[in-house]
Amino acid sequence: MKPIPTLVRLAVASVAALLGPAVLAQEVVVDTAPAHQLNAFRPTEALGAAMDRLPAGATDKLLARPVVDRVLEAGWQTVTYRQNTELHAEAWHWNPQGTWSAPGQKGYFVGAATPGAEMIRHSDGYPLPRRGVTRDDGTDNSGYSRLTDGDPRSFWKSNPYLSHAFTGEDDAKLPQWVVLDLSIRQPISAIRIEWAQPYAKRYVVQYWTGGDDPMHKPSAGVWKAFPFGQVDAGQGGVDTRRLAAQPVDVQWLRISMSESSNTCDAALAGDVRNCVGYAIGEISLGTQSPDGKFRDVIRHTPDQDQTATYCSSVDPWHEAGDRDASAGDQVGFDLFFRSGLTRGLPAMVPIAMLYNTPEDAVNELRYLKARGYPVSYVEMGEEPDGHYTTPEDYAALYMQFAAALHRYDPTLKLGGPIFTGQNEDPETWPDAQGDASWTHRFVEALRRHGKLGELAFFSFEHYPVDPGKMTWASLYDEPHWVQHILDVWTQDGLPPEVPRFITESNLSAVASEAYMDVWSGLWLADYVGAFFAGGGNALYYFHIMPEPFSPGVHGSPGSFGLIAADKDWRLGQPLAQFHASRVITQDWVMPGSKELHRVFPAHTDVQDEAGHQLVTAYPLLRPDGQWSVMLINKDQANAETVRLRFVDAVRGQAQRLVGPIHVATFGRAQYQWHPDGQGGGRADPDEPAQQRTLDAAESVELPAASIVVLTGRVQ
Repeated sequence: MKPIPTLVRLAVASVAALLGPAVLAQEVVVDTAPAHQLNAFRPTEALGAAMDRLPAGATDKLLARPVVDRVLEAGWQTVTYRQNTELHAEAWHWNPQGTWSAPGQKGYFVGAATPGAEMIRHSDGYPLPRRGVTRDDGTDNSGYSRLTDGDPRSFWKSNPYLSHAFTGEDDAKLPQWVVLDLSIRQPISAIRIEWAQPYAKRYVVQYWTGGDDPMHKPSAGVWKAFPFGQVDAGQGGVDTRRLAAQPVDVQWLRISMSESSNTCDAALAGDVRNCVGYAIGEISLGTQSPDGKFRDVIRHTPDQDQTATYCSSVDPWHEAGDRDASAGDQVGFDLFFRSGLTRGLPAMVPIAMLYNTPEDAVNELRYLKARGYPVSYVEMGEEPDGHYTTPEDYAALYMQFAAALHRYDPTLKLGGPIFTGQNEDPETWPDAQGDASWTHRFVEALRRHGKLGELAFFSFEHYPVDPGKMTWASLYDEPHWVQHILDVWTQDGLPPEVPRFITESNLSAVASEAYMDVWSGLWLADYVGAFFAGGGNALYYFHIMPEPFSPGVHGSPGSFGLIAADKDWRLGQPLAQFHASRVITQDWVMPGSKELHRVFPAHTDVQDEAGHQLVTAYPLLRPDGQWSVMLINKDQANAETVRLRFVDAVRGQAQRLVGPIHVATFGRAQYQWHPDGQGGGRADPDEPAQQRTLDAAESVELPAASIVVLTGRVQ
């Protein structure tokens, strides 16, 4: 259930009034009133972990039973299988066996739904040859765009599933676009577009009027058409045209296409996907002299040094020869489910959607069902905001794939959009009404088509700290960050009954030494507690698999893994987040419980002079009738002694925790990280949380930089 912030504030105010200001000094006050319950969750369903694509050669070593057993000791329950291929603009062959749409092992690939004699241990990505993006938030610096590669044989093509033939709507409702970044402002008065098939009959050439990057700050300006930029009767071919009588100084330029020729070579006409959308071979920009000489400012090269381009979508057409096994291993589904990593619990699985066909997605679920593998949820695509996919385009694909999947199995629980780690509402270029909210427009697109019911959950990632900007004070901000983004989704119109899932989470999108420090453990506990107190429904820790240290931010060595590993993937020491995970999964909640744990509000007043909340508290009423309170002391230098009180703010009843009281403590007395300055380090000590039992605990000392969980009964 989603918390009501006003109710929480009133509850805290009631507790404060009941106890009085003198009593509240250095206290943690838990409101036990049933009417003030914030949330409830089942650990087996809500405390999960994520497994991503693994480096080539690592899979068989990491999914060996001894490694899996060690990883499971962290206590995370359900698992989500992460799809990395779409981040890198690749088609995913989840099953190496399948059928191509065209002779010669090319076209659109559909994996086989019927299991073969051999289990699927590995699967690969196939970089898309019709790509129109140089780099984005997923591709990093690999690959290149076909729009400025200088090769007359290559071309970009938009996704055919966004055309009228598949959406049933006018193409103008889902305009496709390409954007060019000239790096600096340059005088532009002419363009040359070498159209492939199909071409745009109607399009407009625009330039960006804002001072900021339109890809990352899409509401900071507007796209304005060049004086001669509107084309209503395009003929394809090599189209050279003047855009303005006098050059206009621009850095960013967009071609927005709204009507297709729907043409293709006769040899390809048998598959309508070849004949819809838009295709461009090469783009040149610059000026044109009175005698017709075109002076091009574009750098045409098939690598990352080309003039950078972005695109609205990419055709998932590819060939067998595009396979890139070196990019990493999407673990085969058979190995994933049989390794023991899922504990036999239903797992969340992805389908490729941005670069895929509905038939392939359906066959994936058919395969899993034929094998008898339990599936909890299906995530649709991966990080559309990182690819600058518009919410309307994502919604159009979502509805098509959802329809196909639900024709096969109406009980499947589908969701998305799997945002990249966001602390604020993701923005997109404003629509005609000035709405720049990606989420609001996605929700409204589903609502307009009567398909909001297809959204069984709303998923996003959480990497709150910008790489290179991590300080101890970042720890104070986590409860605000996670509560704020949950509130944003509600403000965007996401119905309260749609569960909110964080399907990947950790400190930051790039690892560093902070990941091994006790700081990261404190952050993890605070994040988990704040998420459920804020109304979240399930979260998944990233990354469950061990990995070696590698250079991260500013070369600082780090690892996303719970457990260190050497370069040969042999296990090393458990790291800070391993021990913090056990405090959460073994001490705060009942280990492996399928029963409801109820979340209640708590008030703490331990602050520093700057107003930072030094102690946060997250109380649970467990199904065994015991209260379990997780306390995080974020003061890195000082212990804090607090009085723990339980009060029913509705009835005005004061209560107390009675013995035996179990206390788990994890801090620097148990774990300290020592960097070696050479790309690694070691933990010493490296111990699990201290466990002890008390007869009473009206006051409790929280060591500096520590997590403390107290569990007992209240009377």
